[in-house]
Amino acid sequence: MRNGPILGAVLAGGHSSRFGSDKALALLDGKRLLDHAVAGLAPHVAEVVICGRPDTEGAGLADRPHSDMGPLGGLNAALHHALSHGFVGVLTTGCDMPYYPADLPAALIGDGAAILQGQQLLGWWPTSLAFELDAHLGEENNRSIAGWLDRIHVRLVEMPGLVLPNINRPEDLASLSR
Repeated sequence: MRNGPILGAVLAGGHSSRFGSDKALALLDGKRLLDHAVAGLAPHVAEVVICGRPDTEGAGLADRPHSDMGPLGGLNAALHHALSHGFVGVLTTGCDMPYYPADLPAALIGDGAAILQGQQLLGWWPTSLAFELDAHLGEENNRSIAGWLDRIHVRLVEMPGLVLPNINRPEDLASLSR
């Protein structure tokens, strides 16, 4: 449960191969997608970090244990940062998720890890999972998000009627801009 400060983490370390360029820097309504993601998390947390981008304006964390680990490498970096800085857990979003529902943290934060059903990057991760994720990433086929979620018996949070855009291709962004 929430008994202390919460870290917000934007998972932004992917290669954007389907998008064709760095989608975190793509503009929606004149603002970078990365900035939309940070703005969505900020009201719910004590601090926001950008994972997978160690050079991001002082708030960047390198993936752990090494670069190019995908979302789990960013989550692992955030969990260890949270653990070493006195946070009780981490709320996450992806850099390609420009909207963050205001009522989502209350639904996610609780006993154990939780994700929004259908959106694996919108989650709550207690810091107690840091060393378990180290172990997971040290095993073969270690980058599987589905495998990680099964391993920790993640809680699925449903928010009926909620439809969130996920931007994977330029046309996804173009349809939002209209």
